[in-house]
Amino acid sequence: MSVLLSGDEGFKPPSTADFDLPPVFLDNPYTTKPIFLVFLSVILISAFFIAASRKALIMPNKLQFAGESIYTFVRNDLARDVIGHEFMRFVPYLFTLFTFILTNNIFGIVPLLQFPPMSRVSFPYILAIFTFVIFHYVAIKHKGILPYLKEIMFMPGVPKPVYILLTPIELATYFVVRPLTLSLRLFANMFAGHLLLLVFILGGDHLLKGVIGLKLLSPFAFAFGIGLTFFEFMVQCLQAYIFTLLSALYIAGALADEH
Repeated sequence: MSVLLSGDEGFKPPSTADFDLPPVFLDNPYTTKPIFLVFLSVILISAFFIAASRKALIMPNKLQFAGESIYTFVRNDLARDVIGHEFMRFVPYLFTLFTFILTNNIFGIVPLLQFPPMSRVSFPYILAIFTFVIFHYVAIKHKGILPYLKEIMFMPGVPKPVYILLTPIELATYFVVRPLTLSLRLFANMFAGHLLLLVFILGGDHLLKGVIGLKLLSPFAFAFGIGLTFFEFMVQCLQAYIFTLLSALYIAGALADEH
């Protein structure tokens, strides 16, 4: 896509190259902006919840109330209501997962930071691996490795000839498709949302440099970009919720006698 605005200068739209950020220090690939943002998120999350719980009161102040509200939401809505009576031992993981993803997603609309680390697919992949290591570990510990594999490969109540087709599908679903879809859903939403924001904000800025008629269109591009920012915030929260919810559902399935 290329829109000529003035003279020979054209609008160069954002692309995947805008997500390939160079190292901050020398040529070290571990000093890129996304990695620094991930470390920053850990510091901010830790500082916030330490401050919120440091002087716990019966009548909580605003900071304590905010911290307790987030924890209660994850404990009750994403752990207890999904996993059931054994939920408490999984609350620390789900709570960490939710707050970590949410904070890193919101970085995409924070001035000066303005980059969601989850738009780099390696981070969602790692989170999905954590979830599926826990999921399979819990299932094997609860059922035993052979009964667990038998349950996956040979679904009860299915005619035996169907297993020729069903067994490979089930194995692929549990060991490949689920972790891929869990990670790619988060990555794709953060990638697409950030790309759209870049298109409208940079496009509006470029329209300002064009001829008079195009300058009149620039406020509409900026307004649409601002509107998308609020929409992106909703998507960022929703994706943190969905990733954590699916993780809880997979753990609940691992604890179930039949699924």
